[in-house]
Amino acid sequence: MASTVIGAGITIEGEITSDEDVVVQGTFRGKLVAKDAVTIEQGAMVEADIASGPVAISGGVTGNILSTDRVDLQTGARVIGNVKATRITIADGAQFKGNVDMDV
Repeated sequence: MASTVIGAGITIEGEITSDEDVVVQGTFRGKLVAKDAVTIEQGAMVEADIASGPVAISGGVTGNILSTDRVDLQTGARVIGNVKATRITIADGAQFKGNVDMDV
């Protein structure tokens, strides 16, 4: 399966709509909508609302997250915003400030 990758040295501002997986290694500000999975890798910074399938975060996110599946906050994740998903996991070492709504 193809993926859209925002590389470590790249900063993007605006709106991204994707029919495939999105991997953020750099900086993104705006709005991110993906039909498939979104991965925010360690060292990445996202200031955006995210709407997608499963979301895996080990970097930083400021914004609301709406997932049709699950949200995984992995070790090192820093999330400020509300999460709406059917399932959420928060690993040891992850930081989260916001509300969780599991009634999707």
